[in-house]
Amino acid sequence: MNWDRSLDLLEVHCQGEIGKVIIGGAPEIPGATMLDKMNHINEVEDSLRRFVTFEPRASVAMSVNLLVAPTRPDADAGFIVLQADRAHPMSGSNCICVVTALLESGVIGMREPVTIVRLDTPAGLVIARAACQEGRCLSVSLDNVPSFAEALDREIETPRWGRIKADIAFGGVYYALVDVDQIGVDIAPVHARYLAEAGIELKALITEQVTVKHPELPGVDETAYVMFRGREPDGAVRTCTTLPPGRVDRSPCGTGSSANLAALYARGLLSVGEARISRSIIGGEFRTEAIGETEVAGRKAVLPRITGRGYVYGRSQLRLDPDDPFAAGFALSDTWGPQVGLLLK
Repeated sequence: MNWDRSLDLLEVHCQGEIGKVIIGGAPEIPGATMLDKMNHINEVEDSLRRFVTFEPRASVAMSVNLLVAPTRPDADAGFIVLQADRAHPMSGSNCICVVTALLESGVIGMREPVTIVRLDTPAGLVIARAACQEGRCLSVSLDNVPSFAEALDREIETPRWGRIKADIAFGGVYYALVDVDQIGVDIAPVHARYLAEAGIELKALITEQVTVKHPELPGVDETAYVMFRGREPDGAVRTCTTLPPGRVDRSPCGTGSSANLAALYARGLLSVGEARISRSIIGGEFRTEAIGETEVAGRKAVLPRITGRGYVYGRSQLRLDPDDPFAAGFALSDTWGPQVGLLLK
């Protein structure tokens, strides 16, 4: 068997959310910056993304992270998040998976008790501090990009739930943050399908009714996800981020939690130095902390720190057979949900 055209991947999850990491074999992606490279994947050539994120090589509940040589001198490595709908500029759970993979595989040397890894992402520089012991990453803390609220209590007209309110905030990508009681359920595994479909329906409506455009990142101009949120008796925030074409994030969602910190900060409900626990639909947890404040094009912004843990659980190779009729991949509504057509345009 000829394995000349193959990809090497480490299989990693962060609090249950799969974020595989391509550590070898990927083609060079054109672009002077990581943002240029992401935009190239989204606007010019997306065959690699489709190959690794669609069936028969992938499943709906996962992402794949493309390791890329950094484009800036102050970074140790770069990565781009590949998902079924497009390449995205940042993801907290995927970033934790990438740091864990880099250190536990030896691609970047591990130093105990703490290894600092500087990551070049399309959203900007992310600094990770990994607590390390006996060759393992015990936790990863991410100093995320500046996060800010775009709009608070923005009213959205919906056919199914009437008028609802959403906070629109940036935490690495743009989120619509929706209090889950507005759609009549709570965040629990038994409601995952309903939440997934509701989130995709709301995303389409929000895209029609709300315009976003990052002032400093060309091409970052969509509300990428809807994150439902609820309050727990112990003060934690229960999160459920919904991803195209219709699934829920298994992790507490690092960029969504950063966006939620930005909304709390904008409301005056959070001060620098304060922390919150984000808890996922399956009970996984991130610690989220406001470590500073800044401005983004005149907008007040918070500097979030997200702490969680990733686990390397396997290694695999993907081979490209030139005769494979499904090199571009496929997705079916039986597992990907009724909105699968959104991926196949």
